[in-house]
Amino acid sequence: MNSSTLFIATIIIVTLLVLVLVVYLVLIIVALRRAGTHLEGLAGGLQKIQDDTSPLGEKVGVINGALEKLHGGLSSVDSHLVAIAKVLKLA
Repeated sequence: MNSSTLFIATIIIVTLLVLVLVVYLVLIIVALRRAGTHLEGLAGGLQKIQDDTSPLGEKVGVINGALEKLHGGLSSVDSHLVAIAKVLKLA
């Protein structure tokens, strides 16, 4: 093998290596752009969820107060049922 053959082989190998790297880099760029598009959609969806649920913040206090009253009433009913069960010797 003479030096010109080795030079040509080296140029071909380097060219192929550069082409492979370029192809992989282009594929990475395409994948990142797709991911960016999906992230924009996700961010938009999360913003919509935040906007749609923001009025609930005011209502949660009212709901929590009503549930506390209900818990008190149900606890009272439970204690009465336990007392009745003891009288009837069911418990």
